[in-house]
Amino acid sequence: MQYSLARRAAAEAVGTALRVATVVGSGIMGERLANGNIAIALLANTVATGAALLTLILTFGPISGAHFNPAVTLADALDSGTGWRDVPAYLSAQFSGGLAGAIIAHLMFALPWYSVSTHARHGLAQVFSEFVATFGLMSVICGCSRLRLAATPYAVASYIVAAYWFTASTSFANPAVTLARSISNTFSGIQPVDVMPFILAQLAGAGCATLLFRWLAPARFALAMPRE
Repeated sequence: MQYSLARRAAAEAVGTALRVATVVGSGIMGERLANGNIAIALLANTVATGAALLTLILTFGPISGAHFNPAVTLADALDSGTGWRDVPAYLSAQFSGGLAGAIIAHLMFALPWYSVSTHARHGLAQVFSEFVATFGLMSVICGCSRLRLAATPYAVASYIVAAYWFTASTSFANPAVTLARSISNTFSGIQPVDVMPFILAQLAGAGCATLLFRWLAPARFALAMPRE
């Protein structure tokens, strides 16, 4: 079944909102319960994010493809998946959904609806980490969607869980999530001045992975789960 663009955009907005609400909310909860132990807080943040991402991909994948990520949408469009005329609706839904998710998380924990983050995440190591994180994410998506489509949700969620720990930046790997986290002065936040370098690195990583898989496995991929 082919869903209308309005329904697909709504799925992207809701899915991205729930994804960001999970990232920010679990960060707040983890920090409150960890009693100053950052490793425990990060572990809680990681487990919640990975579990939620898997369920959200399984839920919204048949409708919109469950991109929840502008870098993924642009890469899919470059590889003749998502139509370019649909891209603005997807990107708008993802960015607006991400911001809504951060606000939702704040309200759940009785915090001001937004707060500008002061969490510094700058430097070449952090920016390079975002390139690596997004390159790896897109490699997983490209490879699985070409060769093992049904495994894609599980592979993506597993990769994000791992990337939280093997990258210095804790793997944002998503421009919409990055922007949303800049309005949250909590455990998972990023100060606004560091947002653009992260986003540029993410787009570069996604682009490089897309080009690589055009050569490794030339068959075009579409980032949509099987539809009934």
